[in-house]
Amino acid sequence: MPESCQSTAAARTSRTQRLLAAVLALPLLATGLLAAAAPAHAATGPTASVTMGDSYISGEAGRWKGNSVTTSGSRAGTDRSWTGSAYDPARIYGATYASGCDRSDVAEVRSAPTLAQTQINLACSGAVTANVYRAANGGQSYKGEAPQADQLAAVARANNVKLITLSIGGNDLGFADVIQTCVKDYLIWYSYCNDDQQAAVDAKMATAMAGVRKSVDEIRAVMTAAGYAAGDYRIVLQSYPSPIPRSSEMRYGESGWSRADTGGCPFWDGDADWARDSLVPQISDALAAVAAAKGVQFMDLRDMLQGREVCAKAARQATPSVAPSATTSEWARFVDAGLSASQGTVQESMHPNYYGQLALGRCLTLLGARPTGNWSCRNTAGQDTDGMYLTAK
Repeated sequence: MPESCQSTAAARTSRTQRLLAAVLALPLLATGLLAAAAPAHAATGPTASVTMGDSYISGEAGRWKGNSVTTSGSRAGTDRSWTGSAYDPARIYGATYASGCDRSDVAEVRSAPTLAQTQINLACSGAVTANVYRAANGGQSYKGEAPQADQLAAVARANNVKLITLSIGGNDLGFADVIQTCVKDYLIWYSYCNDDQQAAVDAKMATAMAGVRKSVDEIRAVMTAAGYAAGDYRIVLQSYPSPIPRSSEMRYGESGWSRADTGGCPFWDGDADWARDSLVPQISDALAAVAAAKGVQFMDLRDMLQGREVCAKAARQATPSVAPSATTSEWARFVDAGLSASQGTVQESMHPNYYGQLALGRCLTLLGARPTGNWSCRNTAGQDTDGMYLTAK
């Protein structure tokens, strides 16, 4: 072969080899780029269970072991903040008592310690959906804290997050305003609240549920940015329990002052029935629809306090001679708005108390063993919180 031809062939061979080497290197380069774009999450950190949202999961009212009209000392053993000479709510809520987030020592995540190596409570009493979103996507700080999704980002980097439980939407619907209006209508105006308050809730429902949907999206975005795959963790959206019973299960009549002053349940029969059998189920069903649309698990709590509500016939208040008990006491905080002296803070009213928080933790523990499906959590009459059980929805 002439020298020139040999030179041309050698050049072609060299170019072919270089091209082949470049082609073979492409998958490795692409893999490297993908790795840089999506770093792995901190799988070496401790496993974590995280709760986010509002007062029904922050641990509000965890200070109280049942209710009592006894106003002095330990309030018949119900006030866990009693030191023997004074009241120190920070013993229950820690530093969050000063801010009002009220994350109690028996909050739902703290009462389910076996689900992960560490329990992290990001929820804050009074939070709305905008307090969950990332600041970069419209999220708002609340009570001196960054938006909860931004707090979650730091948690996700430092831990191996396995479960995120969310309770949100109630404050977007004005749940506290509903209770306040119904109490005033009983104590002052002698009129029903359910007609105008139903209209108020209906007017806010679509926007509130859109906020819940966005909250789920924000949580997922944070986890993806932290390098988590969809199967690395679970999201559970939960609903709200009814803190008051239907009228047929009230142990105080609606006339006179005993329902308000003694029982701490100042609601007309018609309003109690509406709240228990219409409002709470409506909110639960709306949240269930969000969970289904977003592909997350749902835990229905509408019946969790059945028979343990404030003023329920099946429960009783503690007295100096009858100690509080998980089997007989109410599992929700009464409305501290009657004629008796003030106990604690008004914002604790109508929330699961110490026993209710333990029950919620038991519900979450049971759900932890069921990685798929939607569930309702209920209690067993006459039993303590170990009697909580799940039924498929």
